Amino acid sequence: MVLDTSVLINLHATRCGVDILTSIPNPIIVANVVAGELENETSRRNGEEAFLGALSAAGHVSLLDLTDQEFEMFFELTSVSPSLDDGEAATIALASARGLFPVIDEKRGRTRANAIMGVEPAWSLDLVLHPVTADSLGAEGHREALFRALRDGRMRIPPESTSHVVSIIGIENAEYCTCLPGYKQLFARRDQR
Repeated sequence: MVLDTSVLINLHATRCGVDILTSIPNPIIVANVVAGELENETSRRNGEEAFLGALSAAGHVSLLDLTDQEFEMFFELTSVSPSLDDGEAATIALASARGLFPVIDEKRGRTRANAIMGVEPAWSLDLVLHPVTADSLGAEGHREALFRALRDGRMRIPPESTSHVVSIIGIENAEYCTCLPGYKQLFARRDQR
């Protein structure tokens, strides 16, 4: 699996991203371009850059450079309108060229990956909700990890997963997760009761 930048940010926000990634049986790959996106002041201060560095140093994640062919696709994806950000483009280029599975949350990146590869990318949510992850974290740890990914990482999820996610974290916690699809409608209806 090839992870996009936002996926790493979401996993870091769970505060148990190492446990999540080591419980997933698939090899995890991150493009060095994605690592470069975490080389900013905010990511340093938040610990996201150090999180990826520790994952790589421990061998839980492989950091890879793009080949010349992959770089051509990357360049096209970042240049042709509607363009993608560098992390999404590198993730798609790597996954497409090497026959790997992309994990992307942003709509534009997901749409382009599907068009290019004929595969619906996974979501960060898929990693957090994976049955192996749930078992390894335990019920309370799993609920907390999901809640923190939503509240702190502002993890995007598919709209059709909203009710399931809310059932796991509880409606009280969901009020703190403004990134939830339909958040305003969900809590406007609740406030009217």
